[in-house]
Amino acid sequence: MNGIERLHAIMTTLRDPEKGCPWDKVQTLETLKPCVLEETYELLAAMDNPADKENHIEELGDVLLQVMFQSVMAEEKGEFSFDDVANAVSDKLVHRHPHVFGDVKADDPAAVLRNWERIKQSEHRKSERRSALDGVPKSLPALLKARRTLEKASRTGYTEEMKGVEIEGDPGEFLFRVVNSIAAMGVDSEAALEKAVSAFSDRFKAFEERKREE
Repeated sequence: MNGIERLHAIMTTLRDPEKGCPWDKVQTLETLKPCVLEETYELLAAMDNPADKENHIEELGDVLLQVMFQSVMAEEKGEFSFDDVANAVSDKLVHRHPHVFGDVKADDPAAVLRNWERIKQSEHRKSERRSALDGVPKSLPALLKARRTLEKASRTGYTEEMKGVEIEGDPGEFLFRVVNSIAAMGVDSEAALEKAVSAFSDRFKAFEERKREE
């Protein structure tokens, strides 16, 4: 029995209606949300100190547990299994790396990302996704959402409004001073940035729509 098989067997036992764990067997997708978030942040902290390999392994395992937990819950309902999850991401990786598994050329990371976004858009053409930004989770903190939004927009070759400001000194200190200046105006920086990201997204989606019409 390999590691994945063992984890699956343990999680299935913990979820057993009769002999399972009283806590594990009553969990739902809703109650697991805080666990997923907490484990993700703990993994991020471990990634800041990769020299502590034992902690890194432990935190990776905790995130994997959340994936297995939800997979076993879905298995119980006959919806999907952990293998379905693993195969789905494997299929996605092969499909989105035609420069490795096919005959497409991509000589640098920027070309890879452009291909990735183009392929991703074609995959979702028949779904509700119409924008390269639709994959940015709405629940992200504003600063992370801004970064992901700008990254995705730039991957499409979009250059309008993408010029940054010149930063002197430490970038963190610069950002800290910006937050302080905004607070002195009596404005919440998180809300202000959220509003700016939303406005940028609207302009970018309008740009995408014009390109589709052309």
